[in-house]
Amino acid sequence: MLTKREAGAQFPFTSTTITDMAMGQKTIFEAVVSRVQELREQIHYHNYRYYVLDDPVISDPEFDRLLKELSRLEEEYPQLVTPDSPTQRVGAPPLDKFETVPHRQPMLSLENAFSEAEVREFDKRLKRFLRTSEEFHYVVEPKMDGCAVELVYENGRLTVGSTRGDGYRGENVTQNLKTIHTIPLEMLRHKQPPPELLEVRGEVYIDLEDFKKLNEQRLAQGEAAFANPRNAAAGSLRQLDPNITAGRPLKIYCYGVGEVQGRTFTRHWEVLEALREWGFRVNPLIEPAQGIEAAIAYHHRLEHERHGLPYEIDGMVIKVDSLALQDRLGTKARSPRWALAYKFAATQATTRVLKIEVNVGRTGAVTPMAVMEPVEVGGVTVSRATLHNEDEVARKDVRAGDFVLVQRAGDVIPEVVKVILEDRPKDARPFQMPKICPVCGTPLVRPPGEKVTRCPNPDCFGRKGSEFEGGALPRRIEHFASKTAMDIDGLGKEMILKMVSEDLVKDVSDLYKLTAEELITLTEKPDKKKKSGKLANKIIKAILNSKNPTFWRLVNALGIRLVGEAQAQILAQHFQKLEDLGEASEEKLKDIEGIGEKRAASIKDYFENQKNKEIIKKLRDAGVQERPPERRAASPLAGKSFVFTGGLARLSREEAKAMVTARGGKVSSSVSAKTDYVVVGAEPGSKYARAKELGVETLNEAEFEELIRRSG
Repeated sequence: MLTKREAGAQFPFTSTTITDMAMGQKTIFEAVVSRVQELREQIHYHNYRYYVLDDPVISDPEFDRLLKELSRLEEEYPQLVTPDSPTQRVGAPPLDKFETVPHRQPMLSLENAFSEAEVREFDKRLKRFLRTSEEFHYVVEPKMDGCAVELVYENGRLTVGSTRGDGYRGENVTQNLKTIHTIPLEMLRHKQPPPELLEVRGEVYIDLEDFKKLNEQRLAQGEAAFANPRNAAAGSLRQLDPNITAGRPLKIYCYGVGEVQGRTFTRHWEVLEALREWGFRVNPLIEPAQGIEAAIAYHHRLEHERHGLPYEIDGMVIKVDSLALQDRLGTKARSPRWALAYKFAATQATTRVLKIEVNVGRTGAVTPMAVMEPVEVGGVTVSRATLHNEDEVARKDVRAGDFVLVQRAGDVIPEVVKVILEDRPKDARPFQMPKICPVCGTPLVRPPGEKVTRCPNPDCFGRKGSEFEGGALPRRIEHFASKTAMDIDGLGKEMILKMVSEDLVKDVSDLYKLTAEELITLTEKPDKKKKSGKLANKIIKAILNSKNPTFWRLVNALGIRLVGEAQAQILAQHFQKLEDLGEASEEKLKDIEGIGEKRAASIKDYFENQKNKEIIKKLRDAGVQERPPERRAASPLAGKSFVFTGGLARLSREEAKAMVTARGGKVSSSVSAKTDYVVVGAEPGSKYARAKELGVETLNEAEFEELIRRSG
């Protein structure tokens, strides 16, 4: 028998597939009746998981496909439409633990679109309905991924707050909503008096940075982590104890109104301006748009910027601005005709884990990876997702055979969000981290206090990087010769592999023993009668020119674990020769800002390793000597103020700060009009929004590194 997960994953029915099914005893109509009933049961079940339990087991696109199929069948067979069909309702019934509150005007859901063609058809449909060819004035806004609520104000004071519920009745969560500081208990009156009655609609949400902290707190207290900020916001609003809600970092953006008594409006934009004047938070990214093409352009811009926002959005909303036209257009069964949700490609999907394997990285880090049935996430088909480390696999209890929810944020590798436990196979077994390296057979180690398991063998062939085949030695040579290390031009992957396979290079110091004659046989075809030696001579010249690098380039070239370009530049502020660095105490190293305890220990381990000592001696014997630091002119960053928000991929926050201060810059914790740059990483906080508001220049990580590089 199929589980609900497997049933929901079947291909949608069409008239053809139903006809094929009906070739036996069933008639076509009986097959349709059966399928409609099956779809209703599935949709009711998933509505219950989503709205009541705040614990969905399928992704939004999968749910949308089920609902779309049911809508199509009911359109073809209208006699099957019943009042309790999901197409005639907006959501699931309210929770029993709260009293219910009727909405004077229904809080309808929106029709979804997933392509430009569907959006343009929406515009054409409105024009046909109104028999006009004139362009519409629209209002476009981010589609917040939170929990919809209604706030009722009588004579300017908040009297009732409720969730959307089933669209007609919601849960009375007034006391919980009053704990949210961004919701005014009393409307501002300094510009215009409040109306006698005002129903404000908005979206309660949690910022990504706050969501991360909330989950860290829950895990520390032995509680389950929330799957995403939307579920965290919904769960927080449905607490019987308002004190629990008060401890959650909830916020709200208001986007419209229901019934209004004592004030009239003509345009939706006018409504938003009034809400702002009355003290409600309205998203600053909401804009007017003249015509549907302007709305589509807004979608492109928003999709490009979405991963830099401090909160999650899953698309945009397009609304006809004129309230008179909204009234003429009216509503359909479950959505207004005058509004449309234009969704982004889904960043979450569900699939099955086929197996869990481990990969060995360049530094020896051993990372568990989920190998999955291919699924489309964020517009890209993925079949692998990171499980980060042994502790993370245990916390989420991911097993081979499990159905899981995976997500892809930005351009990063997908990760497993949660396991769908109700669909777990009976024979699924907990994952066990291997004791020996799957590549070279060396016993794996996990240093005390670290989450990462490592292969300690420096010659492990698993340390080959993501795009370089051939093992550890070729990968180390490539790094040694790279632009940000010794900068040896002409040493590409193919040439390095030839050198190693011919046994010309056994470690990086052997590069300086190579001759043009040896390289000629590698750079030119054997059957060539006359060998020019042009490329061979070019490589030899580049090797000789690399003998006098700057200190930081030589340090970076050595490939010390946890020490890259940024850390090498920091060390260059304190040391001038390798010998000085090698003799420095661990205490001295860890006190350097941007180095810290773990990097200090790694540096000491490197210089105490006998094999590494031999390589450094051979480099010295070959004439490799770092040149004295040049007297640096005043940095163009001197006196500039920087603020960092969000996580950086290649640098720690301490490293980035040290790079700024080493060049005379300043690092501040808050954004003001005096801030020169805001460096924006992954999942930025409210500082990013503040920078946009003040017009402060923002830099992504790559732009920040380029600015540092240009400044010397």
